Amino acid sequence: MALFPPIDADVDAVREALEPLRNDFTVALHAAENAFAVGAVIRVAHSFLAREIVLIGDAPYYEKASMGMEKYETIVRVPTDEAFLEHVGSRPLWAVEKDAATTSVTAVERFPKDVVLLFGSERFGIPRALLERASVVIGIPIYGVNHSLPLAIAAGIVMNEWARRRYATGTLV
Repeated sequence: MALFPPIDADVDAVREALEPLRNDFTVALHAAENAFAVGAVIRVAHSFLAREIVLIGDAPYYEKASMGMEKYETIVRVPTDEAFLEHVGSRPLWAVEKDAATTSVTAVERFPKDVVLLFGSERFGIPRALLERASVVIGIPIYGVNHSLPLAIAAGIVMNEWARRRYATGTLV
């Protein structure tokens, strides 16, 4: 069930109300160059109440694309891949990368607690060093004539697959 805060609600009060509802996964975006796509991912991550959104690099995001949801989210910026790895520590890191995938997101039985879902840039993907650090590299089945999906669509598919496994069939959230 959707949570609609009053239009005049204090941002801190909304963040406080959402905190106990947050889920045990993080979304990370590596060098995402499309500011609109980053804003859209922030909006989608808000819908799924991700614990945090990590932006690797200094690419901007377009707040209008997040429909104001960025103010309710924990957005962490890290300047480098090394800083990102330090930030995530020993949490399970799952990379979403079609060319290096070892399994399909639809074949995943369960996502681990505290998983970090890493998405690469639409042009360059995920750097090899981060793929090597990843516990699992998953792909998204693609049908049709395009060989890739927009970043926000891919993130939405993976977060939806996470939620499908998290919530029992027929449960309203």
